Amino acid sequence: MKEYGKIFLHRGMLFGGFGPIVVGVVYLILSCSISDFSLSGGEVCLAIVSTYLLAFIQAGTSVFHRIEEWSRAKALLFHFGFLYLAYVGCYLVNAWIPFDWRVLWFFTAGFAGGYVLICLTVYLSVKTVEKRLNRHLK
Repeated sequence: MKEYGKIFLHRGMLFGGFGPIVVGVVYLILSCSISDFSLSGGEVCLAIVSTYLLAFIQAGTSVFHRIEEWSRAKALLFHFGFLYLAYVGCYLVNAWIPFDWRVLWFFTAGFAGGYVLICLTVYLSVKTVEKRLNRHLK
């Protein structure tokens, strides 16, 4: 398990910086499109730190699919759970969504739906490539 912890940390550190870049681009777009858009230094700092952690966790959780002792379902469940907690935590801390059970339910449904769609897309893409490679091998 120590090996997987190192992979988690390595991937997180490699890709964590993308979170603040995304925040910067979003805030730039908002500042260009909303005339009275303003943020305090604390809000900007919180957004940068929280999106760094979000991207760090998102990149690191790919390690769950490499743990050979785990079933595919267990890896997906842990991956989904960690991502969900990271996203909902980041969105709530930054007040990008309000702490309202109806909003959280809607967010959860959208997140789960998006997660399933992405997983199906990846699965079908891999199967297509796998079939093509197997045909070339025959």
